[in-house]
Amino acid sequence: MTFEHQGLLFRRGRRFHEVTRKRLRSAVREAGHTVLAVADPAALLNGLSPQERGRVRVIDQGSLYDAPGRTLAALHRMSLLHETVSVVAEPPTDVGGVMEAREWHRLESVLDTALAPTRMRLLCVHDEPRLTPDARAAVLATHPTLVDEHGPRPNPAYRGTAVFGDRPRTPEPLPVTGPVHRLEVHPSLPRLRLDVEALGHALGFPPDRTDGLVMAVNELAANVLEHGAGKGTVQVWRGPDRWVCDVFDEHGGLTDPLAGYRPAEGLRPRGYGLWITRQICEYMEICGDEEGSLIRLHFMDRTPRSDSGDGDEGLCGVSLSP
Repeated sequence: MTFEHQGLLFRRGRRFHEVTRKRLRSAVREAGHTVLAVADPAALLNGLSPQERGRVRVIDQGSLYDAPGRTLAALHRMSLLHETVSVVAEPPTDVGGVMEAREWHRLESVLDTALAPTRMRLLCVHDEPRLTPDARAAVLATHPTLVDEHGPRPNPAYRGTAVFGDRPRTPEPLPVTGPVHRLEVHPSLPRLRLDVEALGHALGFPPDRTDGLVMAVNELAANVLEHGAGKGTVQVWRGPDRWVCDVFDEHGGLTDPLAGYRPAEGLRPRGYGLWITRQICEYMEICGDEEGSLIRLHFMDRTPRSDSGDGDEGLCGVSLSP
């Protein structure tokens, strides 16, 4: 058994329960590690025997699908901890804007290469009535095998990483609700870390998020110094529902928007930094052209805000100029 990535498009009801329970029973019989992470796990578990239910580990859907980079890291850890793994999971559908949806689809597109060496079978179940036409097309393009009541079958619409593998020139524009703070990337990384930490406190980052911001900028700035142009900029600012950090490299050599989504990249210094950074933030965009590369980090603020922001409200993200 090697990695198998399968998709199930369903309308909630008897057939969906039959297909997914069949998968769970098969996984339990194979004596592998069996994981269930769907919106309504009770509806599936109630159809299993007590012995079968005891062999299924239930994970909160939102915990597994917390952020694309962290989701991949969690699946990778499962594969390292268990000889064989079978996962039935329901990817999120209500994820926000264009950028957020694209990054979740990018994750799905890269799974077949990122987890290729593992002994894992992943069945992604998608509630078809909740999918937009674009989201449905993305599901078909990123799952090499489809499953229905008759079993698995090859998916002729599968395109893999090709469908989301192009690097955009600029990130998606975002509203700015305050000043944009700018730092130069310079050879003194300890000094840069202190400056970024001060910015994090000034912008209201929670302490644990500030630590993550400092770590991420340190990794990306090290890449600029060691593998890029050797100079660039860091910009940190506040959006309506997130903090944003842009790291610009005057060299346009980072061309792969899927960089950091492959665990094997951890063997190389540049890839390792991007792999870690994708787990620190909620979303990471890679943009650019021959004039430079920009990595945009999104740190989502999941606490309600009573104010609508003040100061220099506008759009940020439409230009790569440093």
